[in-house]
Amino acid sequence: QLHVVESGGGLVQPGGSLRLSCAASDLTLDYYAIGWFRQAPGKDREGVSCISSSGGRTNYADSVKGRFTISRDNAKNTVYLQMNSLKPEDTAVYYCAASYFLVGRVGGDDLCLNVGPYDYWGQGTQVTVSS
Repeated sequence: QLHVVESGGGLVQPGGSLRLSCAASDLTLDYYAIGWFRQAPGKDREGVSCISSSGGRTNYADSVKGRFTISRDNAKNTVYLQMNSLKPEDTAVYYCAASYFLVGRVGGDDLCLNVGPYDYWGQGTQVTVSS
């Protein structure tokens, strides 16, 4: 069982920044494509961004393009989501997830922004954007 753990959430004012981290406790994340998702109260979980196992390919939801950046440091077994210019509508619980199915399949379409291909999920970290 792969365990992924998110951290870095918190309360931030509109226009501020946060960096979320996704780490694995017992397996190497560089064997997996990683996605970030979010879920606001009363809404479905939606894909935010994803990154290939090597880090060479990424994808973003239109709502965060130009503001969020996904990256990974396989030496540290960690994936990051840098979130800038945050808006109140970014408020949600953010989850990271790992997918073996998506290895070699990130890029070209939005498949990696769907929840279906992911096998392992973290417990989430709350991000609240409010003045």
